[in-house]
Amino acid sequence: MSRIEVEDKIVEYSVTQDGAGADLASTPLPVPEQSTEEAKVIQMHEKLERPEVLIGSTYKVKTPVTEHAMYVTINDIVLNEGTEYEKRRPFEIFINSKNLDHYQWIVALTRIMSAVFRKGGDVTFLVEELKEVFDPRGGYWQPGGRYMPSIIAELGYIAERHLIEIGLLKPSEPNEEQQKIIEEKRAEFEARDSQKDAFAENKFPEGAQLCGKCNTAASVMLDGCLTCLNCGYSKCG
Repeated sequence: MSRIEVEDKIVEYSVTQDGAGADLASTPLPVPEQSTEEAKVIQMHEKLERPEVLIGSTYKVKTPVTEHAMYVTINDIVLNEGTEYEKRRPFEIFINSKNLDHYQWIVALTRIMSAVFRKGGDVTFLVEELKEVFDPRGGYWQPGGRYMPSIIAELGYIAERHLIEIGLLKPSEPNEEQQKIIEEKRAEFEARDSQKDAFAENKFPEGAQLCGKCNTAASVMLDGCLTCLNCGYSKCG
């Protein structure tokens, strides 16, 4: 190979193969372009117009602190329907109740939540914000043993349930190890509860007091005097 001495300043260069020459050097590199299908993907945003038909789910809320039940309806919009990018997103929420005492905060809450839904982005933060609202007068117990700190908190649980159903949230379930521990503790408790003491059965009225003579919770008021139903002892003689 012969040596070539370059006297001028090099300002540009190109690599050629098999005598392709300057034609290859002058050919521009291909620029990856976004596919037409990806460019048409619709994302949730506040300027998205409401379609004629929305898919909705209605949830009934009946609490012991209110006389009338509330019905919560969450309507969803389906984006990119029929494509691989199809998504179901909440679009608006309505709360209906006969109780007019809650009318003002119901209107305010539904308007704010609907505006957040239509804004797009991550709307799951609403769940935790609602669930952390406490009623200063005290909460209530749901059937099944769950404590609700307020009506607003229960609406948060309803929103969580709905977002899980449409795939925006993952269900917060214990993992396999935690589930195994829970089952072991439950079996231990049930086994302990099934063991009956020979003296555990109480055949005397509920609320009976302890007798000072036979030490049995069997003393009740009879004719104005505390009388034991087990041994018959009475302070009145």
